[in-house]
Amino acid sequence: MSDSAGKVTGRWWSERLRREVTLVRWGEVGQPVLLFPTAGGDAEEVERMLLVQALEPLLREGRIKVYSCDSVAGRALLTREGGDARHQMWVQDQFHRYVRHEVVPAIRTDCQSPEVTVWTAGASIGAFNAVAVACRFPDVISRGIGLSGTYDLRRFYDAQEFTQDFWVSSPLHFVPTLSGPHLEALRSRFILLASGQGRAEDIKESWAMAHVLGQQGIPNYVEAWGAEWHHDWPTWRAMLPQILTRWTQPSEPRS
Repeated sequence: MSDSAGKVTGRWWSERLRREVTLVRWGEVGQPVLLFPTAGGDAEEVERMLLVQALEPLLREGRIKVYSCDSVAGRALLTREGGDARHQMWVQDQFHRYVRHEVVPAIRTDCQSPEVTVWTAGASIGAFNAVAVACRFPDVISRGIGLSGTYDLRRFYDAQEFTQDFWVSSPLHFVPTLSGPHLEALRSRFILLASGQGRAEDIKESWAMAHVLGQQGIPNYVEAWGAEWHHDWPTWRAMLPQILTRWTQPSEPRS
């Protein structure tokens, strides 16, 4: 359903995730940008936390259309869904597959463009998902933005051993294994890793991810913000509009 502000909410049953899922859109025209919530947030978290409001000038000018989906995998991990880490790793992999095979087609249908590529963005664990799907699916994702990213999720699992579902969905670990057409396609894409250096920030996570990307010749850039920028929404409300403003001005370098 939609409202007068251009917000549209869609829901459907996902066979991949075995549950009802939600996709929300703000804006009418422009480059589609898929925002991932933090941790276990839902599709409307980015609105409640005023990130959509911070992007309003870009939405109003028709530079971007913003989409967001529920953080199904993050929620499964935080709630210990199924009581089994193997199940939670399965959800993580299926979540990315759901994005590729359900969310992206829904975005393309909404944009009335079967070939349009999507930009992804997210903060914290949302950054993990934004970078992961950009690296897994360069056929449909052309740019990824990780804000204050957490890229090695192993410490969040109650597990001593990790399944193939985990390894194929963790960019720190699967990117070094890429080759052939997948890697060539990814080398034509771009990943931006932005991080503050204040409270609860760990820019080393971004540098580690950048190192893995760089070793494979994948274009990327670490944007280091200062010690006054903390791991919190005010930082991300400043970062993302600034980055997307640059990216939607063709005359400006997209770094």
